[in-house]
Amino acid sequence: MSNKSVIASNRVLLSIGHDPVPATIEIDPQSGTIQSVSLGKSSKNDSPSDQELIDYGDLVIMPGLIDAHVHLNEPGRTDWEGFSTGTAAAASGGVTTVIDMPLNSIPPTTTLNGLAAKIDAAHGQCRIDVGFYGGVIPGNQNELKELVKAGVKGFKCFLIPSGVDEFPCVVPNDVELAMQILKDEPTVLMFHAEMEDEQIPTPVPVNGVLHNHQYSTFLNSRPQSLETNAISTVIALSDTAPNLSLHIVHLSAVDALPLLRKARQNGVKITAETCFHYLVLDAESIPEGATQYKCCPPVRDASNREELWKALINGDIDTVVSDHSPCVASLKKMGEGDFMDAWGGISTLGLGLPLLWTEGSKRGAKIQDLSKWMTYNTARQVSLLGQKGEIKVGQAADLCIWDPEGSFTVDEDQLLFKNKVTPYLERKLFERWYTRLAQGEAVT
Repeated sequence: MSNKSVIASNRVLLSIGHDPVPATIEIDPQSGTIQSVSLGKSSKNDSPSDQELIDYGDLVIMPGLIDAHVHLNEPGRTDWEGFSTGTAAAASGGVTTVIDMPLNSIPPTTTLNGLAAKIDAAHGQCRIDVGFYGGVIPGNQNELKELVKAGVKGFKCFLIPSGVDEFPCVVPNDVELAMQILKDEPTVLMFHAEMEDEQIPTPVPVNGVLHNHQYSTFLNSRPQSLETNAISTVIALSDTAPNLSLHIVHLSAVDALPLLRKARQNGVKITAETCFHYLVLDAESIPEGATQYKCCPPVRDASNREELWKALINGDIDTVVSDHSPCVASLKKMGEGDFMDAWGGISTLGLGLPLLWTEGSKRGAKIQDLSKWMTYNTARQVSLLGQKGEIKVGQAADLCIWDPEGSFTVDEDQLLFKNKVTPYLERKLFERWYTRLAQGEAVT
């Protein structure tokens, strides 16, 4: 039996600032860590007899992806998604770590008991590493510091109703209180940044009928002003805790970008993510009744998508995540096609890398850019840099191995998440993947 594993490729991403290079990586299977990295590709003749060499030729080897926004929903809504199916789907697409959001499970991760229920449910089911966020809801302020001590990777709150009763939204006073409690803690406070205002147009019936099967009806109900209103509020509250890291989840509105730029120039510690669906899909292409496209905030028009791409490439947006938010098929109202009544969430686990490469390569994005957006910056967000996120000696040997020249068409047989409802079925993508996962603990 080999004491160590050695893998090599002509394209190993050793730095997010440079192109992939020929390199050889030596891995200790017992600890699951990288033992050595050397430039140049070793041959089998160069390897000692106690080492197994795998030569991946021209496939890309880069750090395993870290998806910092995933809803796994177990316990409580395991029929929507669970640790076994969700982590298998993630692994199939090169994701070696996911961070689970605190809502949609029952109980939510808003208390120590809720976190314990999550960890207990995850035990023995995970194909990859899993971390957990805590939640901020009205009245749970006494739990926040204890959740930090217990190891949560950050906190999420909603400034608009979340869609589930057990995770109510907060008002500015709740946010300010949470900021005061967390101001000296090594954590990040994240916001579902939509906030209702008086400018939201009321859907107008045509001949007495609301056309809820038209995507425009839903899109008009969640204008960009909801996001800019929420982000303005967060920035205004940031003086409460100037050293606390703040983060905007699933940014879709380009109108908010000037607000974020100005805040950063003024010293506010605020980052933002966007999602695969905002960079791939557009409102004009969504068919009537195709509720598999519904998410909150909504997919906006093609011109908005292109501005998001520019902001991502320019560094105004830090990370790209899935916001994998599945549900049982009946809640998507596929037969009725009712956008206003359907559950808002898009299933993506396993498809993120090929989606981003397909669209990003058209716009000049390089392999190292994808790794920066989906691995290095997400690792930094959840305080995993130094353990994960780079191919370096001593770090976890969490690796994503893939072929940027391959192609495939998405079909249900490839999808490992539980409910096969996604807008990406039958979409041709220019990538096929392989993964090599580190050995060791399944839950971190």
